[in-house]
Amino acid sequence: MQIHNQEILPGETKNVIVNIARLPSHSPIEITITVSRALEDGPTVLLMGGLHGDEINGIEIVRRLIEHDQHLPIKGTTICIPIINVYGFIHFSRYVPDGKDVNRSFPGNKNGSLAARVAYFLMKEIIPKIDYGLDFHTGGADRTNYPQVRCVMSDPKNAELAAVFAAPFSLHSAYRSRSLRWAAAKLGKKILVYEGGESSRFDQYAIEQGIKGTMRLLAHLGMRDEEAYEKEYESVLIKSSSWIRAKASGLFLTEVKSGQKVKKNQVVGYIADPFGEFKVPVKSSASGYVIGLNNNPILHQGDAVMHIGVIKNVLPE
Repeated sequence: MQIHNQEILPGETKNVIVNIARLPSHSPIEITITVSRALEDGPTVLLMGGLHGDEINGIEIVRRLIEHDQHLPIKGTTICIPIINVYGFIHFSRYVPDGKDVNRSFPGNKNGSLAARVAYFLMKEIIPKIDYGLDFHTGGADRTNYPQVRCVMSDPKNAELAAVFAAPFSLHSAYRSRSLRWAAAKLGKKILVYEGGESSRFDQYAIEQGIKGTMRLLAHLGMRDEEAYEKEYESVLIKSSSWIRAKASGLFLTEVKSGQKVKKNQVVGYIADPFGEFKVPVKSSASGYVIGLNNNPILHQGDAVMHIGVIKNVLPE
């Protein structure tokens, strides 16, 4: 296997450092890739975080896997990239200098902006070499996502991998144009997106579930011989989802927690006027689970408050 003109032989682990760009200060933007090959052939799995630079739970998942040698396969190959968007990471930002989202820049352009160059490198050097991938994310600014896997569930292989990963929730999620998952699917590659926690904050539970799910998947693929981590819950398949939005501006006082089951028309919180003029209830639009929650109590009318996942059934064992 060759990545960026560096050869990784069977039985070898190597760090490959790739220069993507140089800032006006002459500071290099470099991506560090850890490639681990077993002596025996097998699947190639990509484990990556930090596509959005401020989503640090995914970075920590991949870092811990490397730290504890859990990325080392007994057959096949793992490609670990803890931080894709290095610029965003060091600037506490989701984006790159021109405000573009790397995950809306695929398949990329070798002569384009920084986002396009990062996307181009992945599509040229990494994605063609893999069979499967786990792309670790968190919720956006002030929003926490309860640990969940997202993929196109109508694809039998995706559904199988999601069931094996066994996050607390699994969501059918259509491909989004110009995303990594969309571009990889065009090459026949299966990538699951794992969402857990909130940007710029560690969520220990989300990190642990990401690691456990990864180890279950690697064991399923025959790449690890240790016993897979047992689940402490039933994995729930989400058929559809919708956001509850604020009908008034004010301060949001939640009555439920992320991951909690709710019923249609249940009061899940209140929006209160900061000057004490009103307090209005917020009701759930459907029966399901709270899979996403806005942690910022200051709301403007129309803001997303809570993400409700509608139950379909329990994933098969």
